[in-house]
Amino acid sequence: MSNPYINTEIKVQKDSIELLKNLGYEFISEDENKLLRNNLKEVILKDILKEQLNKLNSYNYKGKTYKFSEKSIENAIADLDVPLTEGLIKSNEHVYDQLILGNSYEETLDDCSKRSFSIKYIDFDNPENNVFHVTEEYTVQKQNLNQTERNKRPDLILFVNGIPLGIIELKRTSVSVETGISQVINYQNRDYIPHLFRYIQIAVAGNPGNVYYATTGTEKKFWSVWKEDLSDDLLNSIVKNRIPTKLDKDIYSLFNKARFLEIIKEYTIFDANIKKIARYQQYFAIKETLKSIDNFDANGIRSGGLIWHTQGSGKSLTMVMLTRALKRKINNSKIVVVTDRVDLDKQIKETFLHARLDVLRATTGQNLVKFLKENKDAVITTVINKFESAMRNDIINDSSNVFVLVDESHRTQYGTFHAKMKKTFPHACYIGFTGTPLMKKEKNSFNKFGHMIHKYTMDQAVADKAVVPLLYEGREVPQEITDKKWLDKKFELISRDLSDEQKEDLKKKWAIFQKVASSERRLEVIAIDINEHFKKNLLGTGFNAMLATNSKFEAVRYHKIFENYGDIKTAFVISPPDLKEGVEELDDENKKLVQNEWGKIIKNYGSEEDYEDRIKSEFKAGEIDLLIVVDKLLTGFDSPRTTTLYVDKELKDHRLLQAIARVNRLYDEKDCGFIIDYRGLLGKLDMALTSYTSLANFDEEDLGTTMINTEQEIHLFKNYYSHLIDLFKPVKNKNDREEYEVFLANNDLRKEFYKYLKHYVKHLGYALSSEQIYDLVDDLKKYKNALKFYVELRKNVSLRYYERIDFGKYEEHMQKLLDTYIGASDVEHLTELVNIFDVENFNREIVRVEGGRAKADLIKSAVEKHIKHSFDENPVYYQSLSDRIKEVLDKYHEKRISDEEYLKSMQHVLKDVQSKNMDLKTYPTLISESQDAKIIFDNIYEYFGEYTGNGFEDDLAELSLKFDSEIKKNLKVNWVESQDVHNSIKQGIDDILWNLEDEMDISVDNEKIIEKIMTMAISRYGKL
Repeated sequence: MSNPYINTEIKVQKDSIELLKNLGYEFISEDENKLLRNNLKEVILKDILKEQLNKLNSYNYKGKTYKFSEKSIENAIADLDVPLTEGLIKSNEHVYDQLILGNSYEETLDDCSKRSFSIKYIDFDNPENNVFHVTEEYTVQKQNLNQTERNKRPDLILFVNGIPLGIIELKRTSVSVETGISQVINYQNRDYIPHLFRYIQIAVAGNPGNVYYATTGTEKKFWSVWKEDLSDDLLNSIVKNRIPTKLDKDIYSLFNKARFLEIIKEYTIFDANIKKIARYQQYFAIKETLKSIDNFDANGIRSGGLIWHTQGSGKSLTMVMLTRALKRKINNSKIVVVTDRVDLDKQIKETFLHARLDVLRATTGQNLVKFLKENKDAVITTVINKFESAMRNDIINDSSNVFVLVDESHRTQYGTFHAKMKKTFPHACYIGFTGTPLMKKEKNSFNKFGHMIHKYTMDQAVADKAVVPLLYEGREVPQEITDKKWLDKKFELISRDLSDEQKEDLKKKWAIFQKVASSERRLEVIAIDINEHFKKNLLGTGFNAMLATNSKFEAVRYHKIFENYGDIKTAFVISPPDLKEGVEELDDENKKLVQNEWGKIIKNYGSEEDYEDRIKSEFKAGEIDLLIVVDKLLTGFDSPRTTTLYVDKELKDHRLLQAIARVNRLYDEKDCGFIIDYRGLLGKLDMALTSYTSLANFDEEDLGTTMINTEQEIHLFKNYYSHLIDLFKPVKNKNDREEYEVFLANNDLRKEFYKYLKHYVKHLGYALSSEQIYDLVDDLKKYKNALKFYVELRKNVSLRYYERIDFGKYEEHMQKLLDTYIGASDVEHLTELVNIFDVENFNREIVRVEGGRAKADLIKSAVEKHIKHSFDENPVYYQSLSDRIKEVLDKYHEKRISDEEYLKSMQHVLKDVQSKNMDLKTYPTLISESQDAKIIFDNIYEYFGEYTGNGFEDDLAELSLKFDSEIKKNLKVNWVESQDVHNSIKQGIDDILWNLEDEMDISVDNEKIIEKIMTMAISRYGKL
């Protein structure tokens, strides 16, 4: 068998097509897919769709079956052409609704009456009744034609009944899948081919070893992996004569006919103008649940159980999809969703509404009684304590088609309210959901309730990049601060890396702290630490943080301390003074402070709900830097930009795991979440998690690596430092920056350098944000100096070799790292590449580079990039430029010319390019004024070499003018996409050549000449 990892993108593409053909897809070639469309802007294969609509649809009237009229079929096709005026997602949603529900069309009947009947586009219940096609290189005309490139050409498009529902972008093994993901996302840009994505339901980007999938509109960070165990027999039956790859497995999992249609219909939803597709754990959890409920016990009760999906992995969406699946599977089913908190109940209702499900929220016991009596089809959401009213009113629904979905069931499932819920629904199927593992004692209780339907742990979610990993740092502050040595050390730690001005500011805060009552000194120390940590690591990055504190008084007090500092914007969310939250406050003065602040909140915002909604909204938008909470918002609150949780609160068991999950959500530029613990909940995190009192009630295997000590970042940055040192071992003079830059002339070595530096920046930054680094790293200055040196080297080589290497999300992170910890504000930012035809500014770039050789390297690299981009426009000319550069380089490397001569030679080349004079010789007078004819002359000369003689060049000049005229008379807007124009130009050139052969009795390779001229014409005139 061949090795699947020795491949080109063409081979990967051909293998994927063969696999899809083995799955029952019919192949349509690139030429055929163009013939099946009227133009390249069309994306539906209308002839195939028309044939299928006729085949799938008929209607019955008075005992007879009729086919739909031609008009209705044409209208059904036309109705799929939804405009993009409301945006891509809305148009995709309109198309989706038609695909799932069909459309109704009026028919004139035999008795001359008129009635409407439904036409379906796809038979979802019987996949074999549909036709599936795959095509390659599917050229689609862009929306914006005022650009150099007129078309986009996705690798593979998958059709169902002629409608493009799937897209696969493929890469060879050595190319990152992220490149393919970016391509698919870019296709959806309004200037590109969004009209194709009105129909796309599943998008895949992959290479043989790595695959991600998504749907229309999915942001890059939410592209997901699919994991499924497939038998060897199955794989060998569909993949012939080679070893099956990850790509093969995922294409089968996502695009086998039944699964493809199932995911589209059952596992895709629109949530508040965001289209979402199930992740693999959601799909299999729902499938397992649907199997489970088919089993009944002796009392006729369906088998329920528990779904444990770690927080941040889409538990709410799983509940929505399961609800929809239950309602479709079980006629007259009643779905009740139960939580134990009002804010979670409200949040779940909104989630269901966004997914377009009818929802009734029972906010009171009377509401619940009313909704249960009405027995409406809508989903009911409620808080568990409302069942007391239902029981008092003797409300009983003993149907076995009642499904009770219990959120965070470890909290509600075993209490007294559960018994009341069971009395209301004695034969219901109970399905529990939890985002945290069960404690040991809960497992015993839960076994009596049901089995584990499906689990998806924190380790799995991190491995799948469904959530970010969590880094933990213990910064325990004692309750009573009396030790002056401890205080001095703390000041030293906080003030490290500060400028003189910043240190003076910190001393002022420290002086204030020294004066406060001893009972509040701890809060002041922590506040100073948080304030400086936030300023150093988060301020200005777009990220924010939460502070979990022990009581309402402490929340208010922290807020006032931060207000006094004036460096970061804070807010707090607490319960009203009369409701218990956190540690009960005994001091009257402290109670009074809370009451006064609460009074201001009600006066300014009108109600607790309005205040909380406003603060949450501002915090999610990044308008608040630090949100201070006690219990509220530590569970069930998602703010993806939140990257750090400061903990000054006793937390254990589920509450600890739920709290730390506030910072594990995916967000742009976010690689991990940080937990900074001032309570010593997990000490130094140098033992198994269950060794700590806070998590001792769990089984170790269930916790996995929930959190990682920040000490690992120290090992990582040292590892990448070693890679950088090893990379530059061949550099003999480590004090000579020029030698480093010359060493990096090799493109592969530069790629290695950029890769190692990016990781070094990331992990050193994380390590420097931790206090531990000062105890664990003795020679920290060495690593800081290395960072400054390598960043400066990157700037120099990217300029010298004319390339824009952007670290993307790490670029700002790196600059903040330099500013904060290195004091390297003099390190220049990378700038965009300057076009070589912008003579004045490009000359400035040359001046910026130091040394003759470096200047010459810059010119050489810039010209080579231009040659690569423009080569097809005039191959002979650009080949001659390449040859000139190679000749100069050969002389230089052989030391036959000096740095100065190397620079002068490159300057001559640059001057020739900038002049845009492509003349290679003295041309016949006939074409001396026509640059286009001269280019054709140069590039066809070689095909007439054996006919040189008197008057030959004049004849060739005349021929070049004829070719030029033939091209130009056919040009029109968007001509590159018109096969008719291509054919006309080719035919015209062919006729000219035939006439030439007749007149002059010569024979040339017509096909090669036509191919050369067409390539040049497309490159030179393709922008029309």
